Amino acid sequence: ILGEHLRICPQGYTCCTSEMEENFANKSRSEFEAMMKEAGRTVQMTLTAQHRSFDGYFQDLLNKSEKALYDAFPSLYGELYTQNVKVFKDLYSELRRYYRGSNINLEEALNEFWTRLLERLFKLMNPQYHITDEYLDCMVKHAEQHKPFGEVPRDLKVKATRAFIAARSYAQGFLVGSDVVKKVSQVSLSHECTRAIMKLMYCPHCRGMSSVKPCNNYCLNVVKGCLANQADLNTEWKYLMDSLVIVADRIDGPYNVDTVIGTIHMRISEAISNLQENKDSITAKVFQGCGNPKISTKGSSSEERRRWGKVALEAKSSAQALEMLVLDAKGNLTALKTYWITLPGNLCSKKIMASSVADDKCWNGMTKGSYLPEVMGDGLANQINNPEVEVDITKPDMTIRQQIMQLKIMTNRLGNANIGNDVDFQDASDDMSGSGSGDSCPDDVCGKRLSKSPSTRQPETHAIPKQSGHGISGASNRSLPSAFLLLLSVAFLAAQHLWR
Repeated sequence: ILGEHLRICPQGYTCCTSEMEENFANKSRSEFEAMMKEAGRTVQMTLTAQHRSFDGYFQDLLNKSEKALYDAFPSLYGELYTQNVKVFKDLYSELRRYYRGSNINLEEALNEFWTRLLERLFKLMNPQYHITDEYLDCMVKHAEQHKPFGEVPRDLKVKATRAFIAARSYAQGFLVGSDVVKKVSQVSLSHECTRAIMKLMYCPHCRGMSSVKPCNNYCLNVVKGCLANQADLNTEWKYLMDSLVIVADRIDGPYNVDTVIGTIHMRISEAISNLQENKDSITAKVFQGCGNPKISTKGSSSEERRRWGKVALEAKSSAQALEMLVLDAKGNLTALKTYWITLPGNLCSKKIMASSVADDKCWNGMTKGSYLPEVMGDGLANQINNPEVEVDITKPDMTIRQQIMQLKIMTNRLGNANIGNDVDFQDASDDMSGSGSGDSCPDDVCGKRLSKSPSTRQPETHAIPKQSGHGISGASNRSLPSAFLLLLSVAFLAAQHLWR
């Protein structure tokens, strides 16, 4: 029949009614969106599998260290352990909470552990004295300069903090990447894209050419136009993948989590041994600084008087498992680096089944023949002259822009983890809020995109910056001095009135 009624397909002779054309348009839209989600699911599965593997390995490492402590310490230290088991349990609990993303200052948590342990050990070492809480406060202040546990607390704090920061950021990086892909893959097609996809995939059917494949370059122009915003993720996405690779090297290198996390119980035992060997000199110095405590009326048990055991604890290394995890992750991350800019080509060749580039008997949008227009570049700005899709380059998709910001924030966090710093997500977003998606990145892959004041505070896991609220908060803080001066002025005038 004559095709004058067609709104999308060429208006020559056709076998499609208006209703058929509309049905084809809906079908092509749902099929293309399903292709996007399927492609995204593959990437999500890769990233979540990497997260699951590392998370399982890390949690197991921590569990084994804790179990080794619980198995060995009762026989080694007797009442020291049984009466103070909560001190050790709390330490491992805090370490787990930090790794999972809780708002914990890791250095403070470690300092608190050593303080609590020292207080209890000092009382056990001196059972003949009545030691009050006030005396313990004085003891802690004086003991710090004498290093009762030797160099273990300082050494463990440096190494454990770096290892935990790297491990947590690394694990979160996979989750953020997966979440970004999920959200971006759910972005709906515009009206113009629905028409262009319909023309690409089903208009040949309306011309009686159902077996003719779309021309490859024609398909690329349509898909690049429809996925222009998604392609703008490319720069920050590559930075994230590169940053994860670099932190992976740190985890299996300088910040080796197998060596640090797997031997926490051994370092604690070493610290207790150091205190045991130096208890007489430490006690004398504390008494000199804080005075002699009162003699206790309660007698001390033989358990309290006995010398604590000293056994060489062992840690089973899982270095080979860590090395394999890192190698597998690096291979997958490298393969995913170009996902967003290779997506149009993959969809055209594998899903839409476009013909080869040189084919002159393909569907070119009007008939069977060659496709002459050049292929557009990647990203929104390059679609200004797209011959197949009308793209408004002045109106970027806000959902995708939010995900670009998420990538920047996570990359900044990984850059800081790379050098052992822990940075609040909100701090990171402030530093980077003015940069565009096409920013250049330093040789060390954004390692220098650092917050001015690194902190060990941990924010909510990869939260999107609350830009409007954050601005209001900042403004209210800046207005405090002015408000204070205003109140002073009012008070001064009131006083003058009273004097009169």
